[in-house]
Amino acid sequence: MSQVLSKTVKKQGEEPTKITDLSSPKWFLNRELTWLEFNRRVLAEGQDQRTPLLERVFFLAIIGSNLDEFYMKRIGGLKQQLWAGVRKPSIDGMLPKQQLEACYPVVKDLLNQQLQLEETLVKLLADDGIRICQFGDLTQKQQQEMTKYFRKELYPLLIPQGIDPAHPFPFISNLSLNWLVATSEKGQEQVFLNRLKVPTGIGAPRFIKVGGDHLYITFEDLVSNNLDLIFPGLVIHSCELFRVTRNAITERSGEQANDLLAMIESALRDRKFADIVRLEVGPCMTKDHRGLLAAELGIDVDEDVIESPGIMGKRDFFEIARIDKPSLHYPPHQPCDHPKLLTEEPNIFHIIRTQKSILLQHPYESFDTTVERFLKEASTDPKVLVIKMTLYRTSADSRIIEYLIDAAQNGKQVAVVVELMARFDESANIRWAETMEEAGIHVTYGVVGLKTHSKVIFVVRRDYSGLQRYAHIGTGNYHAGTARGYSDIGLLTNDPVICEDLTELFNYLTTGYAPARKYQKLLPSPNMLKKALLTKIEREIDGHSPASPGLIQFKTNAIEDKQITEALYRASQAGVHVDLIVRDSCRLRPGIPGLSENIAVISVVGRFLEHSRIYYFRNGGNPEYFIGSADLMKRNLEARVEVVVPVEGKELQRELREILDVHIFNRRSVWEMQADGSYTQRQPKEGDEGRTVQEILIDLAEQRLAASPLARRKKGKKNAKGPLRKRN
Repeated sequence: MSQVLSKTVKKQGEEPTKITDLSSPKWFLNRELTWLEFNRRVLAEGQDQRTPLLERVFFLAIIGSNLDEFYMKRIGGLKQQLWAGVRKPSIDGMLPKQQLEACYPVVKDLLNQQLQLEETLVKLLADDGIRICQFGDLTQKQQQEMTKYFRKELYPLLIPQGIDPAHPFPFISNLSLNWLVATSEKGQEQVFLNRLKVPTGIGAPRFIKVGGDHLYITFEDLVSNNLDLIFPGLVIHSCELFRVTRNAITERSGEQANDLLAMIESALRDRKFADIVRLEVGPCMTKDHRGLLAAELGIDVDEDVIESPGIMGKRDFFEIARIDKPSLHYPPHQPCDHPKLLTEEPNIFHIIRTQKSILLQHPYESFDTTVERFLKEASTDPKVLVIKMTLYRTSADSRIIEYLIDAAQNGKQVAVVVELMARFDESANIRWAETMEEAGIHVTYGVVGLKTHSKVIFVVRRDYSGLQRYAHIGTGNYHAGTARGYSDIGLLTNDPVICEDLTELFNYLTTGYAPARKYQKLLPSPNMLKKALLTKIEREIDGHSPASPGLIQFKTNAIEDKQITEALYRASQAGVHVDLIVRDSCRLRPGIPGLSENIAVISVVGRFLEHSRIYYFRNGGNPEYFIGSADLMKRNLEARVEVVVPVEGKELQRELREILDVHIFNRRSVWEMQADGSYTQRQPKEGDEGRTVQEILIDLAEQRLAASPLARRKKGKKNAKGPLRKRN
């Protein structure tokens, strides 16, 4: 029987009063505040001295990126509700205005801590030979070299724009860095304002290397020290940096759209010109100039203008984090080949047919030699007739698209369901869709009104025994980049029942029709998954007894759905132990007597982004394990096409049990959630495992590979040759 994390907190001989009103707002935490709490945990990784220095810089940049996204999506969404006069409270009882008022002080505290971390890391970087300095700190020779670089590489990129009656206030693009430059002619009192944009993202780095050593100055610092070249003959009175953040919530209703592609392209244009939700300004900007910018941008100078000391736009610290100094990074990690695929059998379909199902763990096991190999072989195998796939996000350098195009050119029927509304990837997905259509691939955009978030590749092959179907079902996107940095799980299978279900699923996705389709093993949303999870929770409650205690364990990115939360509360009240491994937002409040004393919530933050979803039910000793694309959020369960699949077979279930237990019992990288929504980081005690969850999983993957028959044979041959070389 699997071990249990959660502990009953009631005192001996004392039964807590059972809470009956499970839907009361006080039992639900606010989604925005719990997401900000997640970012405290990310920030803590940057503050933790046990984290390698350049990885600490990486977490500093992550916080900058996350807070930008928070303003674009969460603050932007709340402001939209406020402007629309929404009076309906969220399930935690807060109105949009109340949520905004609660978020602002938390964000302010995070920004203050982020600034302190930046100052600390800049000093530590200098101690290790990586210096970020001011232009004025350079030697005269270095300044001359940088000015020469400016003239040749940067000056042609700059476009100064006057701000006067003949030159209306210019459009300010989202997250762009800008200067407000005040100038006048010599001997004249009239001051003119000019806008100068930092043209980052077009090949110009934010941190410019000086000479051959790791000495850097910022782009804006170099430009501000050469303004005399941009405004020749003028007196420069001030040069003040600012940055705007625009609302990213600009989606239109797909139900009224005649052309989904045109609708998305229009929504992208809307986003470009969307309302501004934040103006960041440098500490030196005058009060008058802050007011002028706020007025021109149509925002509240008191609420929406934020002073941003240090380096503005801290997401650009990713450039510093990528510096090649191995001693300041995590130890190198090379994903392993999967032991079941490391055989002398060259055909992956023969291997899958022999194994029935293979569990994949990324990035511990290679994405290239598993998922990409599966699709690559499908694209060239003459016996493969059909390939179907869902595509939510992929990378610019992905071989996935290349293999799909190869398959079409090799005469195979290829159908791809592209999700055009994947947030911030809309433009890329439109380009991929057009590229694939030009290659003869059947491209569809899923079901009207529903995002297609499932991760599935489906292959039909004519084997010696007739048509056989093969599939990959995963928790992560088909994105080679994130496959190296996200922790995900996948299943390669030719289970005939699962494959029959996938045939039904793709018929649904490619036609858009929703007749009464029957699924035997798959749990797709929006029609089945939520009902199935609720039913299984109730089954665990009904079957719970001292002789056969109930146990529910979920690993997910977020828990937001009200009905699922209430069901888990009922399970706790019935005595069922509930262990939740939740990466970020969690509305559920653990450890409340009479409500959730049998529920424990933990979060793991580390080198890789935790992204896998696992759902486990003890089921009276006949355990059930599921993996899939869905988080426990209302939108995922009710407004997206998700796929969750059972993982059967004792060996595969043991692998999932190992993953869950490593997370649950680790004391190095685990945070425990408190009833008020705060988190406490566990501290290893003497004799405890000192490694993080992810370090342990890296080691376990290497052990599995080393124990494979082919690896042992190769090692035996290598050892056999060793003594001969010595004797010679």
